[in-house]
Amino acid sequence: MTDEPERKPFTGRHAAMILVAFFGVVISVNIVMASFALSTFGGTVVDNSYVASQHYNEWLARADAQDRLGWDRSVTVDADRHVRLTVRKDGAAVEGLRIVATLRHPLGQTPARAMRFAPAADGTLRSLDALPAGRWQLDLSVHRGTDEARYRIDLK
Repeated sequence: MTDEPERKPFTGRHAAMILVAFFGVVISVNIVMASFALSTFGGTVVDNSYVASQHYNEWLARADAQDRLGWDRSVTVDADRHVRLTVRKDGAAVEGLRIVATLRHPLGQTPARAMRFAPAADGTLRSLDALPAGRWQLDLSVHRGTDEARYRIDLK
C-alpha cells in the first residue's frame, strides 16, 4: 500500500476556470494595448494615399524650385522662449519676407495655432508670442514675391 494522496478528478469546472482565466488575460492585454495606441495616435499624414500620390511630381517640382532659391534658414528659440527666424542667401539676410507659420503639437494633443513674427532689432524675425513649454513642430511658409519656401522645424 502506498501513502500517495488521493487526487481529485479534473472536472468541467476546472476547465471552465482555466478558459476564463486565459481569455481574461488576453482581453485585458488587448484593452491596455488599445488604450495606449489610441492615446498616442497623432493622426494620419495624408487622408488618402492614392490622391496624395497624384500630386507627387508637383511636390518634387516645388522642392526643386525651393532648392534653386538658395535660401538658408536659421530657427532658434531665445531665452524668453520666442522663436527667432533668419533667412539668408549667400550670407546676406533676405529682405521683404512674408511669413505664414503654424505651431503644432507633434501628437496633436492641442489645436494648431498661428504664429506671428515681427522684425527684431538684431535683424531677425521674432515671434510675437512665446513658445509654450514642451515639444512643437513649426510649419513655415516663407514668401518673397512669387518665391516660396516651406520648412517644418521641430522645436523644444
